[in-house]
Amino acid sequence: MDRYLIPPDTPSGLTQRDPSERLTFDGRKKLGNEYLEELTLRLRQLQELLYAEGKHRVLVLLQATDTGGKDGVIRHVFRSVNPQGVKVASFKAPSSRELAHDYLWRVHRETPAKGEIRIFNRSHYEDVLVVRVRELVPREVWERRYHHINEFERMLADEGTTILKFFLHISRDEQAARLTARLEDPEKHWKFDPRDIEDRKRWDAFHEAFEAMLDRTSTQWAPWYVVPSNSKWYRNLVVAETLVRTLESLDMRFPEADFDPKAFRVE
Repeated sequence: MDRYLIPPDTPSGLTQRDPSERLTFDGRKKLGNEYLEELTLRLRQLQELLYAEGKHRVLVLLQATDTGGKDGVIRHVFRSVNPQGVKVASFKAPSSRELAHDYLWRVHRETPAKGEIRIFNRSHYEDVLVVRVRELVPREVWERRYHHINEFERMLADEGTTILKFFLHISRDEQAARLTARLEDPEKHWKFDPRDIEDRKRWDAFHEAFEAMLDRTSTQWAPWYVVPSNSKWYRNLVVAETLVRTLESLDMRFPEADFDPKAFRVE
């Protein structure tokens, strides 16, 4: 999965990356889903260990174009974990109260505590994406935010947070198919936002902003992964395996009892 990692100070080459790539299992969905089942069970074990040990914090960021699959990743990759130790924060248009503070204020409040996995469905990167493309703030404002964000994430990492950032990469044609499916299915109408059509007209501008985000904010302490996401099962597989490998690298241990278990008997 390291092929999807953007090394620090390295161009992401987003436009050259194939969103339909499916290398694992030769692109065979059935085998991929079987392996995903194994990964989700392993993730449940690791999440329980993370919660029990209570030493590490894990932050997972999901960014994508509209219909990119953020909700799908949360639903499928984290389906087996204990919700007591995993929380999701969704960042939409800021409220008036949030706008009265700096743009990172609402984000910092949602970062994980020790023993937690916190998932950001969208994130502080909206403030170098949407605000840039829709010209909500001047260039000099969003331009300096790359530095702010890098230093904010460095502080989180220095304080013990493991940060994983996933950009779910889909093609323009795949987005069209997914938007059309939402319009044709009454049970998916609630997921459709007319503004998605307007943003679709800005496809090139958004991808220019995404590429700048990846190029300028993939750091040693908070790396970006560009996940091929036209195939939903492969997208889930890449995210799940990266999470499992990262959690295993933390070398966690269940805490030792502060009493002698042999001294007690349940009658």
